[in-house]
Amino acid sequence: MIEIEKLYKKYKDSDNFALEDFNLTIRQNEIHGLLGPNGAGKTTLMSILSGLIQPTSGNIVINGLDPKKSLRTIQKQIGIVPQDYALYPTLTARENLEFFGKIYNVSSKELHRKIETLTERIGMNQFLDKKVESFSGGMKRRINLLAGILHQPEILFLDEPTVGVDIQSKLILMNYLKELHQNGMTIVYTSHHMAEAEDFCTYVTIMNQGKSIVTDCPKTLIVQQPNAQYLEDVFLSLTKLA
Repeated sequence: MIEIEKLYKKYKDSDNFALEDFNLTIRQNEIHGLLGPNGAGKTTLMSILSGLIQPTSGNIVINGLDPKKSLRTIQKQIGIVPQDYALYPTLTARENLEFFGKIYNVSSKELHRKIETLTERIGMNQFLDKKVESFSGGMKRRINLLAGILHQPEILFLDEPTVGVDIQSKLILMNYLKELHQNGMTIVYTSHHMAEAEDFCTYVTIMNQGKSIVTDCPKTLIVQQPNAQYLEDVFLSLTKLA
């Protein structure tokens, strides 16, 4: 579970808050979508929750732990898949995964087994010894995802995981993420693809200008918003009014 209370973030030399009085609870085993236009604060929030940057003020509790006191313990429980590829292009897929597995202190024997099993699951085992620089965007996204879950995190942070991918890779990625969720993983996810979020997320928070506008399951938001047929209709209406 993630609990966020009165969170503020203001970057140096900025006149405005990137996050302002932000409150949110993400329960265990949710797929929780953070949706908003550019500049809404989605990536800032993900970066704070991942421990990559510090908030200006506010309180966060992750799995009962305070990041100010127990950041290293929390980082063992979370996985991070950034929008920008966290991969070394001149290394092979295997070498990249071995590198990230060692960062997470996965034993050599277990790491070898996981690399073989997971790459086969997402259709990348035949490319393990190819350099990442030769991969398509979709292939890089698949390896990027595996790099963030080799240590079997309880919570996975995904920032725009399907940007620039082909339809086949997108289908493989989304099906595998649903499988991870079914096995108990909590997923926090950002996307600009409203149809994808509507299908994938159990709950969504629509954000704008650093604030939370509404949080609920997609179907409920659609029913409650006048003249809305899809989550995109809700999103456009609420972010225009905010």
